[in-house]
Amino acid sequence: MSDTSALETQLAFVEEAMRSLDSALAAQQQHIFKLEQQVDRLRQQLNEQGARLDAVAEPGNEPAPPHY
Repeated sequence: MSDTSALETQLAFVEEAMRSLDSALAAQQQHIFKLEQQVDRLRQQLNEQGARLDAVAEPGNEPAPPHY
């Protein structure tokens, strides 16, 4: 195999590897974006639930804990 043929073969392999990695990176970026959106929604839900719990559990309504 001539040097040119070997280089062309290596170049084709590198180009295919680059396309494959580029595709994998794009898929990972989309997955990360979706996960970030889910985290934001969960954070918002947690804040809303915390606010509701704070409104329901006022310190005056709770009896004092028993002392042992």
